[in-house]
Amino acid sequence: GNGRCAELARMGAEFLLEHYWDNEYGGWYWVADRAGTPTVTDKVGYGQCFGLYAMSEYVLASGDQRGREAARSTYAAICENMADTQNGGYFELMHRDWTPQPPGGAGGDRKSLDVHMHLMEALTTFFELTGHPTHRRRLIETISLILTKMLRPETGTGYMQFTLDFNPLPAIIFNQRWGRDAAPENGIARPLDLTSYGHNVELAWLLLHAADVLGQDRNVYAEVARRICDHALKFGIDWELGGVFVEGPDQAPPRNMEKQFWQQAEVMVGMLDAYAMFRQEIYWKAFRNVFDFVFEKFVAPGGGGEWYERLDRDGTPVDDSLAHGWKISYHTVRSMIQVADRLQKLATP
Repeated sequence: GNGRCAELARMGAEFLLEHYWDNEYGGWYWVADRAGTPTVTDKVGYGQCFGLYAMSEYVLASGDQRGREAARSTYAAICENMADTQNGGYFELMHRDWTPQPPGGAGGDRKSLDVHMHLMEALTTFFELTGHPTHRRRLIETISLILTKMLRPETGTGYMQFTLDFNPLPAIIFNQRWGRDAAPENGIARPLDLTSYGHNVELAWLLLHAADVLGQDRNVYAEVARRICDHALKFGIDWELGGVFVEGPDQAPPRNMEKQFWQQAEVMVGMLDAYAMFRQEIYWKAFRNVFDFVFEKFVAPGGGGEWYERLDRDGTPVDDSLAHGWKISYHTVRSMIQVADRLQKLATP
């Protein structure tokens, strides 16, 4: 965009650095208002992961060394304050001074696949930035933890939440100000056998990307990716009406037939990776299924290309929001960039 995107990125980075960084305790505040005044000063692991990811990507794209220092400071805060030196992995929900939140609904006694997957994602870009051997080891350690402790041995799909020592738990929605996912039925915990098709396939393609950055052969993770994508083919893709369901039982068809925007974005990328790796037509058909559903049903007419938040099975909007605190360029724009890149490579002899 003739430098316009870089200018917008600089504005965003400066706003974050000025208003969201905690100069007393380190790390990123969770929520601030439009003027930049922090309104939730808790340290949320999800936010620390994306602070590391964002600042690493920012400096790779712009060369602005303020991003490098912010990424290094974030990494240091994560290692010093989030690392669970007893059980491995990372604590996720903490007060401003990094002391854990209470157990139960506050989430201080739980870990999640979601946060550890996004830390893997952030560490991948951070290592791409620094090339430091310690950062490489930290990334490999996080990948190993996910593959050995957070996936079901039977199907290769992910559990959602765990005790601090990685025993799977029925997932709950934490009391912290969070996203816009639909609440569990009757307000109770999600069943233990529930799995997220979107997170599973997102994990698969992020894992393959990590292999590229680490200089590993993608085939190291081929079986992990194949099992995840095959599970989504069997249960997650709506072969009749198109698109990807939100979530469902690990070994049975989903009961909730709604479709949310971000799962579509991640599954398109993952299915293209599976097709490129295994050259089986079913993965291409799955990509086209979701791609066509997105452009026929999710992309809002007159919305500048933005997608609805959530649809019924047939494509009728259930939540027609085009913008909110979580509706940013991460899933939608990134997926289109990644899809275009993969299609170009597939079309090149």
